[in-house]
Amino acid sequence: MTPRPAPVALSCGEPAGIGPELAEAAWQALGAACPFFWIGDPAHLPGAVPHVVLRAPSDATDAAPRGLPVLPLALQGPRVPGTAQPAHAAGVIAAIETGVTLVQEGLASALCTLPIHKQALQDGAGFGFPGHTEFLGHLAGVDEVVMMLASDQLRVVPATIHIPLAEVPAALTPALLETRIRITHAALRERFGIARPRLAVAGLNPHAGEGGKIGREEITFITPLIEQLRAEGMQITGPHSADTLFHAAARTRYDAAIAMYHDQALIPIKTLDFDRGVNVTLGLPFIRTSPDHGTAFDIAGKGRANPTSTVEALRLAWRMAGGTV
Repeated sequence: MTPRPAPVALSCGEPAGIGPELAEAAWQALGAACPFFWIGDPAHLPGAVPHVVLRAPSDATDAAPRGLPVLPLALQGPRVPGTAQPAHAAGVIAAIETGVTLVQEGLASALCTLPIHKQALQDGAGFGFPGHTEFLGHLAGVDEVVMMLASDQLRVVPATIHIPLAEVPAALTPALLETRIRITHAALRERFGIARPRLAVAGLNPHAGEGGKIGREEITFITPLIEQLRAEGMQITGPHSADTLFHAAARTRYDAAIAMYHDQALIPIKTLDFDRGVNVTLGLPFIRTSPDHGTAFDIAGKGRANPTSTVEALRLAWRMAGGTV
């Protein structure tokens, strides 16, 4: 019988946001079915549910039926919902680092991260990374990582992410696109258990360039790259017109879609499954998921946070680690 995976580590994220509320609500939804532990300051929890302070991550599974398992990490100063405190920044970063270390040591089966506020980390601790993903790649010693948005209805990867639309054509090089595709293909096999992944690639231009009439990137390098990868044995199609790639019948023909830029990828998944979308980082030597939303300062502390994406992120991390829920 396969042993049960270690519990999932959940880093605290920005204390002034909805992270502490999400941690409690996720425990209410999951209980012992998907054991996880929150890394953060117990004093920052709203106290709507009981919590259990752990001596070690391995205690989380036994603690989960009784309350939210908490691996304590002291942060300087109280939580003020809606207002980030620079003094918290070092602790927020330490929570992420702790989660990575525990996964690398096998004491956690996966890392799920609650949303951070990059400006607060920059102001309070000189955080020098564009975001979570790049920081995790740095901690793991990995140069290339890929962002996937996943739900039960769609998996999609943007080849370029947080850059102005005007900069996309120059940033979208053949080498970049090939790297994104290969990392996605490997992750579908290794993390999602799909023996022969099917990939669909969107075009950059409307109607995938329409034979060069509305742009030539599809002709000059997207199609040749797809043909090269197909010749290697990869099940890959495209370039497809993005406006016909995401309807219900089209989605049955692939396991993941590769989009060319941020909104081309995120608009369809947020339209199809806004609350259940999960951010998955591919290319790391460990499993990392995250809810697909931000810190929501405007509703922090008001009891209005929707935990669905966090619950789905924990469930997906647990499933990817070999657990069942």
